[in-house]
Amino acid sequence: MTASTGIGTPRTASPDLLRSVFRQHAAGVAVITASGERPVGFTATSLNSVAAEPPLISFGVGTSSSSWPVLAEAEHVGVHILGEDQRELAATFARSGADRFGPATDWRAGPQGVPLLGGVVAWLICRVVARVPAGDHRIVIAEAVLGEPPDDGRPLVYHQGRFTALRD
Repeated sequence: MTASTGIGTPRTASPDLLRSVFRQHAAGVAVITASGERPVGFTATSLNSVAAEPPLISFGVGTSSSSWPVLAEAEHVGVHILGEDQRELAATFARSGADRFGPATDWRAGPQGVPLLGGVVAWLICRVVARVPAGDHRIVIAEAVLGEPPDDGRPLVYHQGRFTALRD
């Protein structure tokens, strides 16, 4: 006898099943940046705090991403926590073929040459310590070396396939 959750008939795991389940998982929105011959960046909802000592973070990046060739070699990355008013910035860095570092994007070259985005809730510069194969992605683990603590801004959230804000 199997227990029923009342949700429906279980399905065999697939990419579509994983995507549909994780649409229900609200996640904070970050933009990861790096510098090579040109600056690169992408919107990430897979950002995690890994350890406090040493201060480690992780994020996933697809190996087919236009950012991956630079991230595969980068010694440092920028991690930017977006605010609830930065939906368009998140969409720009999520959109394939977008001019991510064009005139509409407020950014500057920061420490270690890492592109730093303006107006974000908080940012870190992190030294990459590992790139772990995980299917068609890599999990990048990096140690925070410098940052700007958060202001009073509220974070941008990704839920059910769209960028949204927290509600009280």
